[in-house]
Amino acid sequence: QVQLVESGGGLVQAGGSLRLSCAASTSIFGTNAMGWYRQAPGKQRELVASFISGGRINYADSVKGRFTLSRDSAKNTVYLQMNSLKPGDTAVYYCNAAFYGGTTVWGQGTRVTVSS
Repeated sequence: QVQLVESGGGLVQAGGSLRLSCAASTSIFGTNAMGWYRQAPGKQRELVASFISGGRINYADSVKGRFTLSRDSAKNTVYLQMNSLKPGDTAVYYCNAAFYGGTTVWGQGTRVTVSS
């Protein structure tokens, strides 16, 4: 069973930065898509940023220009650099990986709280 372990969440003031990490227990080369979702209390889970076909990156409009998705395949790790954080970014952030064949794996989540 593939596992995804997130880290890097925490409490930060508005305008600050955090970097989230997602370490996979297997090679991420076999993923069809991999990235980050978030879910705020009382709201639906939404895409934040994800690698998609051809190595392209899909960003939510709300984070474009502020968040940067990257990966280190040798370390089986993806990162989400979050700058200029806003209170609206407060949520639990979940790493997600979709492998060839349709298998989807979720991390346990890491909490991000942005104070005003």
